[in-house]
Amino acid sequence: MFTRFIKIAICLCLCTLLSGCWNRIELNELAIGIGMGIDKSDGQYTVTFQVVNPGEIAAKSGGGGKTPIVVYKSTGKTLLEAIRRMTTTAPRKIYAAHLRMVVIGSEMATEGISEVLDLLSRDQELRTDFYFAIAKDARAEDVLKVLTPLEDIPSNKLFSSLETSEKAWAPSATMTLDQLIMELVSKGIEAKLTGIAIHGDPSTGQKQENIEQIVPLTQLEYQGLAIFKRDKLIGWLNESESKGLHYALGKVKSTIVTISCPKEEGSAGVEVLETKTDLKATIKDGQPQGNIKIQVEGNVAEVGCKGLDITQTKKIAELEKRTEKNIKDKIKKALKVTQNEYEADAFGFGEAIHRSNPEYWKKNKDDWNQLFTEMPVKVDIDVKIRRIGTIANSPLNEITED
Repeated sequence: MFTRFIKIAICLCLCTLLSGCWNRIELNELAIGIGMGIDKSDGQYTVTFQVVNPGEIAAKSGGGGKTPIVVYKSTGKTLLEAIRRMTTTAPRKIYAAHLRMVVIGSEMATEGISEVLDLLSRDQELRTDFYFAIAKDARAEDVLKVLTPLEDIPSNKLFSSLETSEKAWAPSATMTLDQLIMELVSKGIEAKLTGIAIHGDPSTGQKQENIEQIVPLTQLEYQGLAIFKRDKLIGWLNESESKGLHYALGKVKSTIVTISCPKEEGSAGVEVLETKTDLKATIKDGQPQGNIKIQVEGNVAEVGCKGLDITQTKKIAELEKRTEKNIKDKIKKALKVTQNEYEADAFGFGEAIHRSNPEYWKKNKDDWNQLFTEMPVKVDIDVKIRRIGTIANSPLNEITED
């Protein structure tokens, strides 16, 4: 009996240690922020949040007539001041744990993004699996106001579209908070972020009518890579240059290489299925030298060349050589821009030097971007076409002119 009494007493004592949900916040007290935009002008920060409209999402099947998201924005001398001031317009506290996209305005990126990353890194509510994008020649708030088809919530569309584009096209790439900070703090590589452009009138994109068209009047498109030096945006790579950079970094999962026909007008397409990249940098005679070796496997995806017999081994070899040249040209273009125009090592040759020759790196790391501009880089591409598809020669070969 005494033992039973002791057990009960212990249980009662333990119950007093349970604090319960002392810091709970009910769902009906929160506004779920899915997208965040940050702009800066005239020394002031403008923070924009794209917030889910839960009533409209729930009522959609019943024919709700409102937009599925609401956008709130406010301005302040610091980012946190702008965010807290948003409570004067938003009826609920914005909860950002489900953040999918952070869009940074081009003017803000030009001045520097370190303060943005400091805030996002300190917030204990945030996860780090959201993606970043730079509004190309636009403000982030305008990007977050554009309504998009297929996906009810535009930030979800931007998130999934960026992942899909990275896997199937290659000029764009995802970048999480941890990855971005790692590139910014390293002296051996410069950061780069995918750009997002607004096609059409931003004010039209805010209206429900925009997504009621067969072709939306205003659309968002991922476009090129923003190149940084330290934490400041210094320029852009176009689509071809961006793809070349990603080939060199081993980030091309799959894409299409379009090559011209050997002896006539038209083109053929080679689907890249796998790439293996080896990027190195060494010191020879006291000077840095870069080396990029890439192995590519692919299939013949389409043939628009009349008379091209791809059943012949030599014709396949010719397609391989033309594909190799196409990829090498893209990499060379990206090298030319980053070395001569931006003087920014977006390839990460500095990190490769750090690994191969720590002593040289220690002496020259502060001057690396200047050394990078004068560094010769050798590019070797090896393409192997494994399959030609379900048919041999193109039906074009069977068409005869009268």
